[in-house]
Amino acid sequence: MIPAALTTTFSPETARAWVDVDLAALVANARKVAAVSGSRLLPMVKANGYGLGAVEVARALEAVDPWGFGVASVEEGESLRSAGITRPVLVATPLLPQWIPRYLQHDLRPAVGDPLTLDAWLAQGDRPFHLEIDTGMSRAGVRWNDAPALERIRSTLKTARAWEGVFTHFLDSESDEGTTALQWRRFQETMEVLPRRASLVHAANSAAAMQGSRYAADLVRPGIFLYGGAAGTATPQPVAALRARVVAVRSVDPGDTVGYGGSFRSERRCNIATLAVGYADGFPRSARNSQAGLREIELNGRLVPLVARVTMDMCMVLVDEPVVVGDVGTVYGGLVSLDRQADMAGTISYELLTRIGSRVNRLYRNSP
Repeated sequence: MIPAALTTTFSPETARAWVDVDLAALVANARKVAAVSGSRLLPMVKANGYGLGAVEVARALEAVDPWGFGVASVEEGESLRSAGITRPVLVATPLLPQWIPRYLQHDLRPAVGDPLTLDAWLAQGDRPFHLEIDTGMSRAGVRWNDAPALERIRSTLKTARAWEGVFTHFLDSESDEGTTALQWRRFQETMEVLPRRASLVHAANSAAAMQGSRYAADLVRPGIFLYGGAAGTATPQPVAALRARVVAVRSVDPGDTVGYGGSFRSERRCNIATLAVGYADGFPRSARNSQAGLREIELNGRLVPLVARVTMDMCMVLVDEPVVVGDVGTVYGGLVSLDRQADMAGTISYELLTRIGSRVNRLYRNSP
């Protein structure tokens, strides 16, 4: 006799693995950032909205009246424009001169961090741009202590009417208050060198924005907090829930192996459930500790231990309660938080979200 669960018809979107995206929670997190910081938002929607869908995220965040949106590539900016997003879009990756025609075509704001690129941008017309100051991240922007470069930029900015913004990036506002304060001081001192104050000054990421108004300036640039990841001591509402169906259940005897390399060997008679989610879907194979049972997912309202290695398309869990094919497991976003699952995998919440595979359906709930 065929089990009833096997005869159940599931929608194509939830037949295997999917992620539920709570847009109302996303907006609530954005409102909290705005309330705590007292500043207008420049939400970061790069990496396809942290894996959750940049266009859908940007449309939902219209509810908080953001100044604009931040991306990391020209292509990401073009995608927003193609979807009808008209607010300003800042491309935070340093501008390369060969990209300028595409910036102009799609009305994208560049991040400029050196004198030559500034000259190249201004040579193409009077279009808004943001100057990046490197205050210690050592990744991009003009260095706060590079006097010759700053002098050249200062001279150029005297007549640059389109200069709209100036910003820096904190390297550890989550846990290093001393370094954050030092970077802020360097940022303020560097702005004193410039010929005037830009209309838009911004520095704070999620963690800094959640510290109040100290680093808020004119705009704050929240990222991970919007999407349900912790930022310092601030805890957001969960936004993403990665789910998968049970596709097989079997009993194993003492001594039986499970998974590639026989990486789990049962010490007792038990049941193993297979879920249709693996590392190609965004559930990492890597773990902080390979010992069985330290990684967990939610299944039928209970936490169950992951056993054996996560494979490309599936993973296995040990179950003691009744489980049938078709039951739904939640990798994170339920009893296991996004940050806890990331920690168990030896990574961070940002990576789990941006790893979500293209074959995983994004299902949007509670649109504001």
